[in-house]
Amino acid sequence: MLTVISAGIAPGLALLSYFYLKDEYETEPLTLVFRTFMFGMILVFPIMFMQYVLQVEKIVTTKFLYAFLVSGLLEEFFKWFIVYYSIFDHKEFDEPYDGIVYSASVSLGFATLENILYLFAHGVEFAFTRALLPVSSHALFAVIMGFYLGKAKFKGQKKKYVFFSFFIPFLLHGIYDFILLTQEKWMYYMLPFMIFLWWMALRKIKQAKGLALRHIEGTMKSQA
Repeated sequence: MLTVISAGIAPGLALLSYFYLKDEYETEPLTLVFRTFMFGMILVFPIMFMQYVLQVEKIVTTKFLYAFLVSGLLEEFFKWFIVYYSIFDHKEFDEPYDGIVYSASVSLGFATLENILYLFAHGVEFAFTRALLPVSSHALFAVIMGFYLGKAKFKGQKKKYVFFSFFIPFLLHGIYDFILLTQEKWMYYMLPFMIFLWWMALRKIKQAKGLALRHIEGTMKSQA
């Protein structure tokens, strides 16, 4: 049991630590990061219930709808909802990179509990694959979400960037699941898709850090 829990928690905490330590200018309070992580874990239960109902009642009948509605839409919407309504206007969200930290925290909380439950059901031998694919993909969707939330708060054009912060992760998540559900040799498609996700996420991290630096410099000049 301890082995399963440890294997389930490790990748999520490792990725969250990575994104947290990338915040070079003003690190976020660990208590708030932990709280958003717990919010993400709690989300697993209502989302699993809704997904179960949609399947049992046969409301969703195609793999396309399952990938984009049952998985992508439900999961990304509720993660986005938590970040937007609990963190976006919080005083600690005070520079653009913070959006990535808090989005990753919620998303990795969700991915971590989902991972633990999966490993209990199917065995710890799947831990490595789960770390590389589902847990990592949740984190990468979150980076993109957080980047656009940071732009929405600090760069203007709020409606446009808030929309992007939900729509782009939803679209990418749907594509991810659609590949898994429809392709027999899914790894041939998933490998380049994951490389693309990592490239995109690392690019957004770099851009967010640049925005954060300019924001801090602008704030210091205005106070001088």
